[in-house]
Amino acid sequence: MQKLKTMKTDLKPMTVTNLKIVRESEFGVFLNAGTGNSNDDILLHKTQQTSEVKVGENVEVFLYLDPKKRLTASMRVPKMKVGQIARLKVINKSADGIFLDVGAERGIFMPYAEMIGKPDVGDIVWAKLYIDKSGRLATSMKVSDEIRRASKPAENIKRGDKVKGAIYNIIEAGAFLFSTERNIVFIPQKHIPRKLKCGEILEARITYVREDGRLDASLREVKELAINEDAKKILKFIKDNGGKINFTDKTDPQKIQAVFNVSKAAFKRAIGHLLKTKQIEKFDNGFKICSK
Repeated sequence: MQKLKTMKTDLKPMTVTNLKIVRESEFGVFLNAGTGNSNDDILLHKTQQTSEVKVGENVEVFLYLDPKKRLTASMRVPKMKVGQIARLKVINKSADGIFLDVGAERGIFMPYAEMIGKPDVGDIVWAKLYIDKSGRLATSMKVSDEIRRASKPAENIKRGDKVKGAIYNIIEAGAFLFSTERNIVFIPQKHIPRKLKCGEILEARITYVREDGRLDASLREVKELAINEDAKKILKFIKDNGGKINFTDKTDPQKIQAVFNVSKAAFKRAIGHLLKTKQIEKFDNGFKICSK
């Protein structure tokens, strides 16, 4: 009698596939694993069924490993397709990466190499679903190309307007935000007053509208920007004049205006900033560059 040839299968965990129901049991139904050995059939437990199923039907399932490392099926498949992007919640962490909720029976893994920053459990980040080199589903925060394709040029937006959105990329030069209007907004580093995290939602003030419809923005208030610019101007004047100035908060406003082209109130704010950041220090008749 000729021995039956065992069929090969490429079924693996963290994948979505379509399998035929071959038999029932008290726990649920079994799916044909394609090996030719019924012992390899995959259980689709009753608790993992989202609709009524029958023997002979084909069902789309998400495959994963149960606690005993057995290949198991669920009809709770990812709610997004490979290549799509969405804002996804971090639901778990491991020594090798994090897991994001895509609506499947299990979280989908994201290796450290695909992260931007250090997302924590509970964070919601922009991410895409892709198939890794092993053929399994994985996620990545590197979505700049996908967001660029999904974006549209800004319309009816002018300098000074506010936009709201989520940060999707952070580089040395600044951060990128994808607005609720699907506009790409760049925030230069000098306009970022604190450390940002990818995924956080914030509101930014438009500072420039580019010809291609992209936007530049700031997280600083207008007064804060003015303080920084005034402080730079005053610091340069001090450095160019021997490292000292004979000005105090009692100096005549007209003299301050004539020398620095700022009001006395603006001068005091800028001096306060330079003192706070320890770039200058007081001396008897005014201020001087801090000694190293």
